[in-house]
Parts: sequence; structure tokens; C-alpha cells
Amino acid sequence: MDTTTALQLCRFLHDASLMLLWGACAYLSLLVPRALADTVWRMIAKPFVLIVVVAVLTALAALPVTTANIGNGWSDALDAGMIHEVAFETTVGVAWQAQMLAAIAMICALLLPQSRRRHGLALGAGLGLASLSLTGHASMLEGWMQQVHRANDILHVLAGGGWLGALVPLIPILKLLGRPECRAEAQVALRRFSNAGHVAVALVILSGIVSTLLILKRLPTDWSSPYQTLLAIKIALVAVMTVLAIINRYVFVPWIGRKPDGALLALRLGSISEIVIGIIVIALVAVFGMMEPV
Repeated sequence: MDTTTALQLCRFLHDASLMLLWGACAYLSLLVPRALADTVWRMIAKPFVLIVVVAVLTALAALPVTTANIGNGWSDALDAGMIHEVAFETTVGVAWQAQMLAAIAMICALLLPQSRRRHGLALGAGLGLASLSLTGHASMLEGWMQQVHRANDILHVLAGGGWLGALVPLIPILKLLGRPECRAEAQVALRRFSNAGHVAVALVILSGIVSTLLILKRLPTDWSSPYQTLLAIKIALVAVMTVLAIINRYVFVPWIGRKPDGALLALRLGSISEIVIGIIVIALVAVFGMMEPV
């Protein structure tokens, strides 16, 4: 595997794990009634520990892989001098240091009591996502425009991760909606997800438009440009996710009272579809985020 592909894979796994952790843990911590959140967390805790492991390992791997990509190949991945130079004398290194702090925060969160663990993971993953703004195309700007672009990038990834990650615990919550002892709290969680989802989707779209205008100064319509082609595909996929979210909210949710089994099945399938598309979007960003934005 060449160094560019390895770095793209590392970026994809790291960004996807952070977005899933942030969205799921923030949703359970802030919007789901505590008793129900505890029940759902017990159902998904083991997979999310594995996701933490992926986030930490890819943060560790990012430095040598980046060094190899910047340098002369895989031999530089083991060059202590090169690694030190990249880690402490480049913008990429500053971002890596922030990622490692976020990784340490997530490891410490696993040591917290079960009832507080998801709060710590949400904080660590949120910090990790915010630190992604230290690299990327915002670094091409200077002064206040650079800060505006970075703030917009932070808003974009936190809103997108909040939307995507929250879908994961939503699936077991939809299942628990059928249990009489969980129904009331599940209805509250579903209603809060819907309200927050409107905000998250709007922020993703608006911040995405701002980011595109800051980078390209226009819409991505030049199909001869690999960057613009992949960006356009990303925009199309986000549009599909938005349509699915609208259908779930305004078609299937009202059906719950009349056709509960069919409506809940449709909501679960729709949520799974959104997750799959969202992961594809992250993979695209991991690739074109390393390209020259022309």
C-alpha cells in the first residue's frame, strides 16, 4: 500500500470513529432520559469500546504515516528525526498533538464509572473532531479568514457527527419503543432527536455551503477536477441523507400510531441507510480532503 492510500485510510477510520463516538455519546448524555440512556448504553457499550480503540490507534498511526507521506516513503516512517520534525515543527504536528490529547481523554473516559463514561467519551471525541480544523484547506488562508474557516469547519464536523452518530443509539431506542416500560422515555428521546436533528441538518447544509464558497469561491461544477467531482458526489449523498431524514420524520413517524410495526421497521431501515451513506461521505472527505482544491 502506498503512503497516500494508507494516510487516506487512516483519516477515514479516525474521522469516522470520532464522529460516531461524538454523536452517539452526546445524544445519550444530553437528550435521552437517563434510565433509557443507561439501558441503551449497555446495549452498545462493547462496540463503542472497539470504536475508541480504533480512534486511539489511528491517532497514533497518523504521525508515522504522515511522515512517510511527506517524506520519501515508508523508510521515513521509522526515522526518529523526521518524525520529531513533523510532530513539533509543522501545522500537521500541532494537529496530531491535539488528536493525541483527545485520544488520552477518551482513554481516561473508559476509566470513569459506567454512568459517566459516555459523557467523557463525548467530550474527548468532540475535542478530537474540533482539532481536525487545524489542518485541511483552512490552513491555506491567513488572518481572520483562516479563523472563520476553521470555526466553520468545527461547526460542520460537530453537526455532521451529531447527526450521524446519534442514529446509532436511535436504532435500539426505536426497538425499545415497543416495550411498555420504556415507551414513555423512548418517545421523549425520539422527539428530542427529531428537534435536534432539524438543527443539525440545517447546520451541516449551511456550513457546507460556506466551506465550499470559502475554498472554491463557486459551486463544484468542473467535472474535469477530481476534487470538485468528489465534492459534488459528497453534496449529492448529503442531499440523499437529508431526504431520508425528512421521510423518516414526516412520513414514518406519524405512522407509528396507526401502523407501529411497519413504521418502526421503516424507521430502522431508514436510519441504517443514513448511517451507511454517512460513512461513505466520510470516506470521500478522507480522499478529496488531501487533494488540491481546484
